[in-house]
Amino acid sequence: MENIKDLKFRELSYRYEVQKRVNGDYQDLESGPFFFTDYTGLKGCGCKISREKLNEFLKTTQYDWKEGAQVGSDGSVGIGLDSAIVPLKCAPNLRMVQSTDFFYPIVDDPFVMGLITVSNVLSDLYATGVCEIDNMLMLLGAGAKFAGVEVRGGQTVECPWMMLGGVGTTVVPADALSTLNGAEPGDVLVLTKPLGVRAAVNAHQWLHKSPERLKYQSLNESSIRDAYNQACIQMASHNLVAAKFLKEFNAHASTDVTGFGIIGHADNLAKAQNTPVHFIIDTFPMIPYTDIICKSFPNANGFNMFDGLAAETSGGLLIAFNPKDAPEYIEKLKEFDITAHIVGHVEKSPNNESDALLNPKGVKTIMDNGFPFLHQRPEL
Repeated sequence: MENIKDLKFRELSYRYEVQKRVNGDYQDLESGPFFFTDYTGLKGCGCKISREKLNEFLKTTQYDWKEGAQVGSDGSVGIGLDSAIVPLKCAPNLRMVQSTDFFYPIVDDPFVMGLITVSNVLSDLYATGVCEIDNMLMLLGAGAKFAGVEVRGGQTVECPWMMLGGVGTTVVPADALSTLNGAEPGDVLVLTKPLGVRAAVNAHQWLHKSPERLKYQSLNESSIRDAYNQACIQMASHNLVAAKFLKEFNAHASTDVTGFGIIGHADNLAKAQNTPVHFIIDTFPMIPYTDIICKSFPNANGFNMFDGLAAETSGGLLIAFNPKDAPEYIEKLKEFDITAHIVGHVEKSPNNESDALLNPKGVKTIMDNGFPFLHQRPEL
């Protein structure tokens, strides 16, 4: 594992290269304007089927299936959390961690879209505390170089739909994994990336597809572009740094926030805990201006953002910490220009049922420019 100085240099250099690409001119001048998102009707992790339909389907796959993640006494994880964790029969102290993730284009630059795809696939593994990943099977593999991962295989087929994704796999000692099911009443919940990606990328697409919406919803073009730029940078930024310090700061449970929204993934994680708990979400850190975009809808709740159900793509980690450890973890991430926030807390369940819900007293929104532009190339 690289040292902290090298890791910081690599992560910030990567972010600098992404922002240059986002602000650059990637259009093919010979063939005319090219928009990657024209080749799909669905966007990013918004393509996921609803949790309700998924749960109904999963009931057909296992006779003893129950809603929520299944964490075995041997550390195995089946359906319900981000990755499958499988004890190896030939080596009892080793665990294979694997995740499969596919989605549809969410931004128009093919190169940046490839970087986002790699980040999104690996995020499921990072959520388990894994920091070194052995192999990827990708449909698009160029971004793997930036992640320090080898692409060792795949499949090449013709497909009428634009699909992006892959499989990430690694084998690690059992004690290398972060705790996934140890959340306790009194813990606080930390989120490492702001919300609002879906609002940012959809509003950006309106600039060339539905410009009349900007006038109708009284939206500002410059602010939309700023929100979109931050969304691209944070989607392409890996959760590696956030994962690296999970064990050091004694994380009790962790997941990443993607297609089911913050409430959906918090609910999945709550149901995986050893102790019946409620995860209470009381704060939404948001990409600046995405709150305005969502409030501009007729129902003032575009994409179900304020219900906590808006899909995120390559979102941050949601982590349960002892309240004494959380501030130190947040300070550590600041060394890498990552702004994390306490977004909720854990309560004991009065009815032995675990779930996640919004604070009935209200949820506050805060603007978070957590992935700001770097105005110069980082130096080692």
